Amino acid sequence: MVIARRRLAISLVIAGSALAGALYAYVAGEDINWDWQNYHDYAGFALSEGRFDIDVMPGGFQSFLNPLIYLLPYALRHGLDAPWWGVALGALHGLNLALITWITRMMLGAQARPPVLVAAVLIAACGPMSLSEVGTSFADILTAIPILAGIGLILIDREQDGRRLLLAGLLIGAATGLKLTNATFLIGAGVCLLLAARPLAAVLSFGAGSVAGVLATGGVWAFKMWRDFGSPLFPFYNTIFHSSEAPPVSIVDTRFMPQSLADALAYPFYWLVGLHPSSEWAFRDSRFALVIVLLFATIAVGAWCRRELLQLRDRQFLIFFWVSYVLWMLAFSIQRYLIALELLSAPLILLLITRLMEAPQLSRSFEGSARPRAQHLVAVIIALAIALWSRPTDWTRRPWSDPYRPQLAAGLQTPATFLLLQKPLGHVVSRLPAGSRVYQLSELVLPIVPGGVLDRRIRAGLADPLPGGIWALYFSKSSADNPPRLEALESYDLKIDPSRACERIAGVDRIDIEACPVISRAASASTAELDRAGRASN
Repeated sequence: MVIARRRLAISLVIAGSALAGALYAYVAGEDINWDWQNYHDYAGFALSEGRFDIDVMPGGFQSFLNPLIYLLPYALRHGLDAPWWGVALGALHGLNLALITWITRMMLGAQARPPVLVAAVLIAACGPMSLSEVGTSFADILTAIPILAGIGLILIDREQDGRRLLLAGLLIGAATGLKLTNATFLIGAGVCLLLAARPLAAVLSFGAGSVAGVLATGGVWAFKMWRDFGSPLFPFYNTIFHSSEAPPVSIVDTRFMPQSLADALAYPFYWLVGLHPSSEWAFRDSRFALVIVLLFATIAVGAWCRRELLQLRDRQFLIFFWVSYVLWMLAFSIQRYLIALELLSAPLILLLITRLMEAPQLSRSFEGSARPRAQHLVAVIIALAIALWSRPTDWTRRPWSDPYRPQLAAGLQTPATFLLLQKPLGHVVSRLPAGSRVYQLSELVLPIVPGGVLDRRIRAGLADPLPGGIWALYFSKSSADNPPRLEALESYDLKIDPSRACERIAGVDRIDIEACPVISRAASASTAELDRAGRASN
């Protein structure tokens, strides 16, 4: 009977978590984030259609990131009608809440009563980055699922059995193979195992699973990059791998990095007041600042009581959390890469509150059943305050009543060669006629190397014309910092054909895309010469 009730409770938690994610995705609207427009959609399309050896980086240098994680969002978006694909993605993302419930119950044991579990779910569900990615193509919230599951497996077993650690490594390693920025969590998990009863055996078991997980999800793609371009991480870290197809620099986004140690220490408190040095768009979050305050309070109260308030498993959790956080800050400082810790801050906050209230000097203030009730009240009040104070960011969405379904003009219905002169236009590729070729000419971070693999592919394609001709794609309206690179056509002796009209493709964010016919400069010169000769003869 007890087992049946437990299974029912687990089923209800999972179903409720999925439902919460699905409902939020429906309310939020259709995802049209910049990265989806640039490379997320193209990655799934190219993987399913085998386009990586045909096109040339329609999504810019991000076209060379492991596409496997974007296959599911692509398949749902193109396989289901709106809003059902978004609802399905939201339901999947909502499973993070079920894992948070599990981890909270595990860490707090008998103290994890229903009000505390509700508080944990509320804190996790209202995370500004987590909430912003529900129902979107972003990989951070999707790979958080195996990361949370792996951390749960590490913490659930006090003896830390080798088989569970192997599985934990496999899960977090798989998340890292899918998205390399998750390596911070992989390293953090490995470091926390140094507190295991048998640290060497624990690290070896976890390490073996990690290697298997990374290879399972990222090994094939890394081999392809090495075979095609001489670097398994192409085009990143090229100061190490020295691929001739990329500049000899490490491609790193340093926009969000702290400028000093004091700046780095202040980041959680910047987020508390709504400053966002780690994100393009505004958000507000009190979770990390609260974790810091509660941790120092726990240490101080423990010293005052002359008693260790944190158990061994608590210290493992904290080591994982802060090692991962510091590595994140040193490597990226990009807020959405921190979603796994944003979610895990929920059980951590409640854990620290519980340990504080278990201190002898504080617990004596309550009699009998008063302490659990006080703990529940504090947990719920803090969860409500966190949720009400949080403000999610916005990666751009459309109303489901007006989903993005562009129709191609008659002149674009025939297979053709399309030259992209601006970003982000990668999402258009999946809507072009089958058999078309797409070449990105506007990428500044990874310029096409003359005579290189990609340059030869473009020239071979141009020399073998398709029936629909050659078209240049760029936005009808452009900002000063993102103009169309019309001069890129000159490298291939091409120019916009002024004698023919451009077509238009409806833009995802109300700015249409121009599709203009392209002609070779030599052919244009010959036509002009014939026109002059005809006028002279008349």
